[in-house]
Amino acid sequence: MRRYVIKRILTSLVVLFGISIVIFALINMQPGNPYSHMMSPSTPPEVVRAKLEQIGYYDPIYKKYFKWISRALRFDLGYSIKYADPVTTVIGYRLKNTLILMSFSLLLSSVLGITLGVIAAYRKNSYVDDLITVISFIGVSIPSFFFSLLLIKKFSYDMNIFPSSGMYDVRNSYVGFARIADIVRHLILPSIVLTLLQATSFIRYTRSSMIEIVNKEYIKCAMAKGMSFKEAVVKHGLKNALISIITVFCLQIPALFSGALMTETVFVWPGIGRLGYEAVQNRDYPLIMGILMITAVLILLSNLLADILYAVVDKRVELE
Repeated sequence: MRRYVIKRILTSLVVLFGISIVIFALINMQPGNPYSHMMSPSTPPEVVRAKLEQIGYYDPIYKKYFKWISRALRFDLGYSIKYADPVTTVIGYRLKNTLILMSFSLLLSSVLGITLGVIAAYRKNSYVDDLITVISFIGVSIPSFFFSLLLIKKFSYDMNIFPSSGMYDVRNSYVGFARIADIVRHLILPSIVLTLLQATSFIRYTRSSMIEIVNKEYIKCAMAKGMSFKEAVVKHGLKNALISIITVFCLQIPALFSGALMTETVFVWPGIGRLGYEAVQNRDYPLIMGILMITAVLILLSNLLADILYAVVDKRVELE
């Protein structure tokens, strides 16, 4: 097991190194000077050039990369052009907000999606199965921004139940439990959007895996030993469907992280998705590279987690 995990970690590090090269090259090959809006139009050109030479703007791209990667290995991703703060500080502040939204949505979508997927497989070709299938198709088809606007219109403006934007009420300085309750109220609508969109994947994969498994011989053998069909499906079938469920679960982590951009923008949630949108708008290259690298690390960690869980669930994976 240890050898298997070390091999996967080394592979992930090599992939991350390649991703860093691609990200740095694509960002730094963009036309224009991202620092131009930071300088007064009346600044003499020779002063501007001297300052850009001082920060290494005119260095060859390979030299810029080695400077950047050497700092990145020390967790120094440079300074944000827009915020004039270290990129790690800016990302760290927004990252915890996205993690709150992600963890809440991932928990709800996984529990809801796996439960409905098992029910759909258990009640195959019934009206319950048809209804769950329709719900999953709606979740796949509806654009997140459109669904977000519908919820805002209904629950914020028409019924005035939940706030339409932000993470907390800026008009009141809540503390303690009242502040937590305020954040939860702001969390509900964006979580509903992400939960519906992500639960559809759990429903479809769980249903297809369970339908394939319920026809296996060991299910029939368990029923022959006295188990009901429901007990055999839950105790034996669901365990053998874990490979597919683990795959979907681990893929949903980076999907939520990157897919929260539209949801965070619509609901003005101060997370990493909205921060990326602002960074692109302001051509904040250090911040863009930092966000992309954090996203790449999260994707690789999710894949690594999936590989480890595969080996835990099925020992044959470790031997391949």
